[in-house]
Amino acid sequence: MDMNIRAEPDQTAQVQREAQAWLRRLTSGEATQRDLEGFRRWQEASALHAQAFAEAKRLWKALDPAVGRMMEAQPALLADHREAMRGKTQSPRLARRAFLGAAVSAAGVAAAVYPPLALWPSVSEWSADFHTATGEQRSVVLAEGVGLVLNTQTSAQRQTRDGRTVGIDLISGEAAVDLSPAAGTSGVADQPFRVVAGAGRSDAQAGRFEVRHIDGSTCVTCVEGSVRVTHAKGARTLQAGQQVVYDAGSIGGATSVQGADMSAWRTGVLVFRQTPLAHVVAEINRYRPGRVVLLARALADRPVSGRFAIASLDTVLVQIQRSYDLEAHTLPGRVLVLS
Repeated sequence: MDMNIRAEPDQTAQVQREAQAWLRRLTSGEATQRDLEGFRRWQEASALHAQAFAEAKRLWKALDPAVGRMMEAQPALLADHREAMRGKTQSPRLARRAFLGAAVSAAGVAAAVYPPLALWPSVSEWSADFHTATGEQRSVVLAEGVGLVLNTQTSAQRQTRDGRTVGIDLISGEAAVDLSPAAGTSGVADQPFRVVAGAGRSDAQAGRFEVRHIDGSTCVTCVEGSVRVTHAKGARTLQAGQQVVYDAGSIGGATSVQGADMSAWRTGVLVFRQTPLAHVVAEINRYRPGRVVLLARALADRPVSGRFAIASLDTVLVQIQRSYDLEAHTLPGRVLVLS
């Protein structure tokens, strides 16, 4: 049986245009939760829609090798391509050329500004119970005595047993769990509250702990009480003021963390201690709408230390620019290029 999806040429072309329009919207840096919900409805409305969007992503991903090289070689193309990707150009030919990569350099620039592989939510992220957008923090009461705070760009799935919430699956991002004695009245405290993240899980019956799961690496920090972290390569019991890092293949030992660093993001502060500049920029991008692109690769490993207000990240970027004698170019969509 031929399982390929077939449609009339005009219909196929229309669906392809719709898929490209959704891609432009979702990569504009201005997509809202309503946009995401609208996209989900559109994608699920037809197998043809899903196929067209998958093809759009494939074409977009195929342009990725040009990233960086084209940004440095032809940076003047960025503004025109940004207009095309945001749907502001009046020329269909230009929009199609920019999208499909006939002008590979222009598409390479856009990919450098909005890395494709970092933008597309996984199937599990789409189906998560809780989401936060860039710069958003959200508090959720999961049960009596069980509080959850989601940091920016976070997706989490509720875990239930016999109708009770017993944990979460942290798909991506960062979350803080607050467990009070009142949790016992809901029947949760008779078993540990569990956070599954990547290749490990963290269990606690009381206290406060935080889990950060980004790019395959997971960091668990115990703020109050104790937390049991279990991994295929071993287990660690953390006390207040300790943290552990693990990935798919290994788990480190428990290390001490300074009190001022714990939960800093919950108070609106980012703390860096001898952190490479490239990592600082990546962290700022998690909180700041738009995109910061560091082209000065020779400075990528320069250490940065300081406490910075999340609400004033543009001021922080000015400080970084001046400290490292960088040139800054501001582009549409809150794109800042540092070179």
